[in-house]
Amino acid sequence: MTMLNLKSILFVLGLVLSKLALFMYVPTLVSFVSGTAGFLDFGQAVLITHVVAFIFLTLGRTANFKLNVRDMFLITSLVWTVASAFAALPFVFINHISFTDAYFETMSGITTTGSTVLSGLDNMAPSILLWRSILQWLGGVGFIVMAVAVLPMLNVGGMKLFQTESSDWSDKSSPRAKTVAKNIVIVYVILTLLCCIGYVMTGMTVFEAINHSFTTLSTGGYSTSDGSMNHFSKGAHWIATVFMFLGGLPFLLFVSAIRKKTPIELYKDAQVRGFFYLFLAASSIVAVWLIIHNGYPVMDAIRVAMFNIVSVVTTTGYGLDDFTAWGALPSTLFAFLMMAGACSGSTAGGIKIFRFQIAITLLNRQMMKLIHPSGVFVQRYNNRPVTDDIVRSVVAFALTFGITIIIIAAALSAMGLDSTTSISGAITAVSNVGPGMGNIIGPTGNFAPLPDTAKWILSFGMLMGRLEILTILVLFFPAFWRR
Repeated sequence: MTMLNLKSILFVLGLVLSKLALFMYVPTLVSFVSGTAGFLDFGQAVLITHVVAFIFLTLGRTANFKLNVRDMFLITSLVWTVASAFAALPFVFINHISFTDAYFETMSGITTTGSTVLSGLDNMAPSILLWRSILQWLGGVGFIVMAVAVLPMLNVGGMKLFQTESSDWSDKSSPRAKTVAKNIVIVYVILTLLCCIGYVMTGMTVFEAINHSFTTLSTGGYSTSDGSMNHFSKGAHWIATVFMFLGGLPFLLFVSAIRKKTPIELYKDAQVRGFFYLFLAASSIVAVWLIIHNGYPVMDAIRVAMFNIVSVVTTTGYGLDDFTAWGALPSTLFAFLMMAGACSGSTAGGIKIFRFQIAITLLNRQMMKLIHPSGVFVQRYNNRPVTDDIVRSVVAFALTFGITIIIIAAALSAMGLDSTTSISGAITAVSNVGPGMGNIIGPTGNFAPLPDTAKWILSFGMLMGRLEILTILVLFFPAFWRR
């Protein structure tokens, strides 16, 4: 087996940290211009990050830069882990919280989970609020590019089904891959700008609109207010619903639709249709329930139902009312939707719609085999054949997804946390949703009261969920480290 290219790995980490330091200049400038807290603190964080980035780049510089599949597995995990450690520094310096809390907040941000340990957001320094939003925005676009260009190559959790030229990083296809990544970023920026304009038009200040556009399209869910979206107008709720939904769609299809100048490209995709039908069905059920059992006016029921459904399915995690207080049926439905996720190639976490659809086609094939034992049935998805390799990968992902949640929930329970907090905390971390359920970590609470050990476990759960679990799990196999 080929050796790990440690110098190349170190060089990539240096590049990532140098770019992270550049993004730190934005909140640094905001604190300087506004005369609010954070200028010197961000300055320290920038300096430390730049110095370490320079060291990594110097040590990793090599004339023979190359990366193999094993390097990609390790880099994918290290980039998110190391970047979170340095991005946590401003929280330590400005908010004067422990590194554990700072790392939890940062990992939650960069994985677009949205769980938080902070409170008093309405009176917090603008620089730190903007930094939280920037982390989610960067994490969102980072995951899209990774899902399109890296995970299919590694065949993680059936992602090979989406392999395109953009997933081929050979010398021949590298220019094509870079073009696709650039186009995805352009679409991401344009949608963010449109979302920001929409928020301003519905009553948000420019600062609030910038922050929430960052955390809406990235399906992250951080807000500038403790009241989350309850703090803003009904118009803002509709803008959020639309752009959370867009954030849950495959961004590669946006690029294709723009290139072909027809939005029908989006609806042709089986995964998009599945996501739309799930959203519509779940929203209808909850809206009817709210009208009949909770006495909501019809339009309010539709708005609140659609907002909360898309927030949970896309794993955004914005708060609008406490859905855990609506009754048994909505609570049960939300518990399932927390794991479902939206589309592959989007900013959303969770299991993803395509895996459920593959499971359904597999079930249909098995039923047909029982009816016609001698028949030959080809399993297809989106007009592509579903190979046994893809099916095995999807099954492996689903199994490890469930086992990961069980192990994390058991660990949290062993620390004395109640079953609702433990189970929903595990689900929300691995699915990258944000709020859990119950009085402590529910939509109206936060994660500050949890023990430090629990926060580290949940941080690891967020990372595993964001990187599709198997990408992390493979590192724990001795065979990975053998030459």
